[in-house]
Amino acid sequence: MPKKSLPAAGSTEVTSPVLQRIREILDQARAQLARSVNSEMVRAYWLVGREIVEEEQRGKSRAGYGEELIAQLSARLQAIFGRGFTPSNLCYMRLFYLAYPNLLGPEFHHALRDESGEAASPAKSPPARRKTEATGMQNPDLSWTHYRLLTKVESANARGFYEIEAARNHWSSRELERQINSLLSERLAKSRDKKWLMRLAKKGQEILAPEDTFKDPVVLEFVGLPESHRLVESELEDALLTNLQAFLLELGKGFAFLARPRRITLDGDHFYIDLVFYHIILKCYVLIDLKVEKLTHADVGQMQLYVNFYDQTQRSPGDNPTLGLILCVDKNDLMVRYTLGKENRRIFASRYKLHLPSEKELAAEIRRELREVGGDRASPES
Repeated sequence: MPKKSLPAAGSTEVTSPVLQRIREILDQARAQLARSVNSEMVRAYWLVGREIVEEEQRGKSRAGYGEELIAQLSARLQAIFGRGFTPSNLCYMRLFYLAYPNLLGPEFHHALRDESGEAASPAKSPPARRKTEATGMQNPDLSWTHYRLLTKVESANARGFYEIEAARNHWSSRELERQINSLLSERLAKSRDKKWLMRLAKKGQEILAPEDTFKDPVVLEFVGLPESHRLVESELEDALLTNLQAFLLELGKGFAFLARPRRITLDGDHFYIDLVFYHIILKCYVLIDLKVEKLTHADVGQMQLYVNFYDQTQRSPGDNPTLGLILCVDKNDLMVRYTLGKENRRIFASRYKLHLPSEKELAAEIRRELREVGGDRASPES
């Protein structure tokens, strides 16, 4: 009797709905297994870091004991487990514990050793915690690579912000590194009051109003363009669209790309909006205009035209008022404020940088803005 052959590729013998459901089951199982392994790895590295810190504290009277301890442990552990326990990796585990002392819960952190002084058994540690956005505690959505990057952030407030945003937005470790290097926390927090800073650290970025959406400066290092007076707007526009995914990451949550460029014709005169987006959280159109020179009052007036046009011709009954963002090389904040008026909450101007800013550069910008705000309190005639 001839053997029955297996179904050929594309055969209908195994129905596609059944195959799809089985694939989903297996994919979910693999993803859950990977998450479980990742969580156990993070937990194990935290425990290793704890052991190193406690041993260092016991031998604190000996100068250089920490370096000696890590070197000896690295040699022994690499002989047993392989290259994953280099001195630098052990240092990261140590820093991980110091940055997240309550990762497995404060009760576990304080019950470090039993009465005999021996280390608490890992078997006695609490079960895996549920997913939470509370900072400082283990989040199953964050890998060891994520946590290793987070330990490099010196400010506890900034670290809390990145921790929440990385888990909430499913940032890869590469995306997290880029946001840290571009000083996202500092740019969002620039010129904000202390209450707002604490909210940012504990809850992440909350978009409740238009001013919560835009950051200044906007960092566009991913376009690969040099900072040059010869740069033209079409080159910048093309570079942004070529790197649209990176640009959306920089703009932040809620942006959906719609069009480039959008022509407006008014009584025979043509105008062009460089980029059109829709913000799904604020429920409004966002128009972006690119300027390769310092912002002028004419540029602000032109954006006002675009915003008014969209409100009157494109806005649906369920949409909120249109927003405008002008990206420019430089700007005079007082000029923008006097052109639009103090009550403006619809048109914004941000400098863009084609390189990652340093903390020194960002601090200089903040000082400049504060000086301009102080000058705004004086009468224009004075």
